[in-house]
Amino acid sequence: MREEVATAKSAKPLREIQAMLADAPPTRDFASALSTGFCLIAEIKKRSPSVGPMREENVTEAAAAYSASPIVKAVSILTNQRHFGMSIHDLAAIRAGIPHPVLRKDFFVDEYQIHEARAYGADAILLMANVLNAEKLDSFHSLARELGMECLFEVHTLDEISTLPPKARVVGINSRKFKSQTGFAGLDGSSEKDFSLEMSAFELVNHLPQGSIRIAESGISPANLATVAKRFDAALVGTSLLRDPRGIRECLTDFESAIAR
Repeated sequence: MREEVATAKSAKPLREIQAMLADAPPTRDFASALSTGFCLIAEIKKRSPSVGPMREENVTEAAAAYSASPIVKAVSILTNQRHFGMSIHDLAAIRAGIPHPVLRKDFFVDEYQIHEARAYGADAILLMANVLNAEKLDSFHSLARELGMECLFEVHTLDEISTLPPKARVVGINSRKFKSQTGFAGLDGSSEKDFSLEMSAFELVNHLPQGSIRIAESGISPANLATVAKRFDAALVGTSLLRDPRGIRECLTDFESAIAR
């Protein structure tokens, strides 16, 4: 990841990124969008290390489908080209055509990426507690807020929850265990089963900071959505939407029905 950041810095130095901030579109309130009843943060990515490629037609249709859906309140866009097939330029293009706040989902390891996110239109960024220590989580959060963005803090364990800054407002529990590589499809393969999920991680929900907006991440489908909705405020959903052979709009209808029950 640091090599990719170095490449980005070489192509467009921080001073140029900071100069772009004046022309960046005003931020949309990510936290407020997730505070109006249970909803989805719907994701756009072209592939995943855990299962392989998404359906191209679903990826193409995603932005329009999410814009029309009554249950999608924010959109997550993967910008790590190597692992997910998309870039910060894709985020800017998609964000310009949708009404929702946009989360830049990437492996944040450098302040440069935070400035870059805002310069290209992101309204929120993902900060992963299994990537950053407590000091970095706090300083990156402070910088993001200075730039007008919200942060989605991602945790997997009780120890990671303990590293969150006191002002963490939006916190997600990710059921995906990144250290477990058993059965992964890799960048070139494809799998119908995601072997990296450990759904018991959602049991940590009662340990999240009091008053935080609670997000369930990974492994969410219409079949388990009703259970998730009882304990969380929103779910981040990507693969189940983007790989549905019936089409993304049909899958969204299933999610809408599950929420209505």
